[in-house]
Amino acid sequence: MYDLYVGNKNYSSWSLRPWILMRELAVPFREKVVPFGGGAYETFSPTGKVPCLVDGAITVWDSLSITEYVGERHAGVWPAEAAPRAWARSAAAEMHSGFGALRNACAMNCGIRVSLATVDAALAADLKRLETLWAEGLSKFGGPFLTGPRFCAADAFYAPVAFRIQTYDPPLSAAAHRYVNLLLALPSMKEWYTAALAETWRDEPHEVEARAAGLWTADLRAT
Repeated sequence: MYDLYVGNKNYSSWSLRPWILMRELAVPFREKVVPFGGGAYETFSPTGKVPCLVDGAITVWDSLSITEYVGERHAGVWPAEAAPRAWARSAAAEMHSGFGALRNACAMNCGIRVSLATVDAALAADLKRLETLWAEGLSKFGGPFLTGPRFCAADAFYAPVAFRIQTYDPPLSAAAHRYVNLLLALPSMKEWYTAALAETWRDEPHEVEARAAGLWTADLRAT
């Protein structure tokens, strides 16, 4: 069975990607939660970062590499048909390497609610691209997920964005909010969210990022 190492569920957007993918596809794994600043990540990850998948003697690091590794062994990670599969891979890769303004302005912090101080031009551009990308996938392949009726890796890569939208409520179209709500309603997303709220670990760099974003209107996390 796979061992999947993840960081704090409240903060670790990169960890969420393979975790929710494997949960939604019913791929068995042992969850290994190692809090930021509290564990020797180098003992299991060559980069000292999470997520990291260990499959016996094989170690796979980086969320995109883990996705491809799992996809070689389990059906459903990517769509079976060529056109939606190519689109899904492109959308996942764009999230993996892009949306820097969204990441910086709206760091994942599941348990708080923040009124954004400002939406600058860079963040507005990322939000517009997000709307366009989601609308394209939902229209082209019929929804309700990005490449059709089934959850796939493309949706997994945008799952952390759904938590960001819930936390910061940036301006987005009604259609984009419907997709966000679809992701948030998934049983696996609810499981992750419940665990995130229950965590009492705090990582100060992540807290600083969230405080810089705007006014905190709620902190729902356990103390």
